[in-house]
Amino acid sequence: MNQVLKDIINYRELLVVLAWKNITVRYKQAYLGLFWSILKPLLLVLIFSVVRVFVGIDTGAIPYPILTFAALMPWVLFQESTSEGVQSVVSNAVLIKKIYFPREIFPLTAVLTKLVELCISFFILAALMIYYQITPSIYILWVPLIIIYTIIVSLCISLAGAAMNVYYRDVSSALPVVLSLFMYLSPVIYPLALVKKTLLINQAAGEWSHLLFTLYTLNPLVGIIDAFQKVMFYYQPPDFDTIWPGLVLVIVALPVSYAVFKRAESYFADVI
Repeated sequence: MNQVLKDIINYRELLVVLAWKNITVRYKQAYLGLFWSILKPLLLVLIFSVVRVFVGIDTGAIPYPILTFAALMPWVLFQESTSEGVQSVVSNAVLIKKIYFPREIFPLTAVLTKLVELCISFFILAALMIYYQITPSIYILWVPLIIIYTIIVSLCISLAGAAMNVYYRDVSSALPVVLSLFMYLSPVIYPLALVKKTLLINQAAGEWSHLLFTLYTLNPLVGIIDAFQKVMFYYQPPDFDTIWPGLVLVIVALPVSYAVFKRAESYFADVI
């Protein structure tokens, strides 16, 4: 772990340069520029709000649009950084064949690029909070840790996924479908309170209800999204009972994912 951190520090300038290159290439000839980074969550909020009219999702005292936008912020960070992270090694094949540097720089670059876009989303969230007259509390200090946790979850998939994508290009094709399905297993369209009410209070699955809820919270994004909403709107700290199943899974999976990446790293130049 010390060597990993040392390599990242030593190559920090390359990391910044590659991240800046990704941003400039992506938006260089786009008339709206970085506005595209927030257009996606805004459109999704609009679509989900229309769907809510027909299915009736109760969000309590917090208006549905701002609650959903807040859910989409960590979700979009995870989704897009994971998608680009998985494709990052293949898309930088020219660099890999020419010079050596730690290859984990590529997935990290994907995350760094998305952090810039996330910062823009925070301005939109602030505007929505002003509009709905929601004031932040001291618990907002949890936000950096929640974002760091989201990054770690993304890297957990990106590292192994990037290595596998070098050998099996089907990975990058299947990933968007998997992530789209994954969104419905996360409290993005609906609040976590609805799942708790259905399984823990109403016992909709009978004796299996508590087990199903635990399995549901194995998805790290469940704890992340719920924690982000709690500290932003509900004046509460993160619910660690919801976070710990996914956190344990990530703690176990991250070293395995990194080991898979490092094992495959030596053959990237030959296979690509």
